[in-house]
Amino acid sequence: MDTLSALLSLYPVSTALTVRCHFGKPWALDQPQSAPGVAPYHLIIEGSAWLDAGPYAHYALAAGDIVVFPRGGVHRLSMAEHGEIPAPVRQQQGSHLLRLVANGGPGPATDILCGEFRFDALASASLLLALPEVMVISTKGRADFRGLRALLDLLRAETETAGAGNSVVVGHLASALFALIMRAWIERPGEVPGLFGLLAEPRLRAAVDAMLSCPQQAWTVERMASLCHMSRATFARAFVRAAGAAPATVLAHLRMARAARALTQNRRSAAAIGEDVGYQSEAAFSRSFKRIYGVGPGEYRRNATRPGSATAVAPSAVAAALAR
Repeated sequence: MDTLSALLSLYPVSTALTVRCHFGKPWALDQPQSAPGVAPYHLIIEGSAWLDAGPYAHYALAAGDIVVFPRGGVHRLSMAEHGEIPAPVRQQQGSHLLRLVANGGPGPATDILCGEFRFDALASASLLLALPEVMVISTKGRADFRGLRALLDLLRAETETAGAGNSVVVGHLASALFALIMRAWIERPGEVPGLFGLLAEPRLRAAVDAMLSCPQQAWTVERMASLCHMSRATFARAFVRAAGAAPATVLAHLRMARAARALTQNRRSAAAIGEDVGYQSEAAFSRSFKRIYGVGPGEYRRNATRPGSATAVAPSAVAAALAR
């Protein structure tokens, strides 16, 4: 399993593609703050839009652009000149694969596919904090993003024309979307902050692979530096610069993420799960787990497996450090 796949496998995510927007200028789409663990996304299929959210003020979006809000922040997409009143948005009647909304505006058209990435609010707080408030990815003119662009084209085709198995096809395509977005995010020009900065730094890949594949081993800085063919001091500096946290901190985070998944997927004892991720003492495992998730393994398991539970654990200082 490659490094990105191994990392993402620790954080369960489900994808829903729910709305198709067909707007004519002038139009505006306002979205309030989402619930914890819900990350809205928008795929600009045709036309253009202005984005207003976080650090993006009246930022121009074009066809092929993708916008994700990992922490579900308030945002607006629009296309209207100063003083123009957006035409009212209404849901369209009829049989549609996705909910279709339109405004009947007379100006140039913009088509947008909208959906949500849904994360386990308990387990994924650290992952979401390691991502920026707003992610904008442009596929236009990027040959290395051809897979992502092809996926957008397929989603557009499947949601435009009725055909046998549409809903299944769209469901499978949407499931691949998050991984492709994360791959594009890591490979885009410029510095990638936080936890994902490790995946963007090829020199550190061997150490990250080792922590992900064998978390139970006693990974010292010296051992990890040796895997990367670097001196201890050079490795430590490069690691902290990429991740915003020390190797031991990242190792603890990855161990606990694996343990958190195991706690919700099987009924093995906390002691056995702790041993799987490198802790010989149940007490030491419980202390480390609580330091990252804010509750002990037993309470975490009860909260996560309770029917209808959406309780979020406040992100710890470790999670904040990994977010840089």
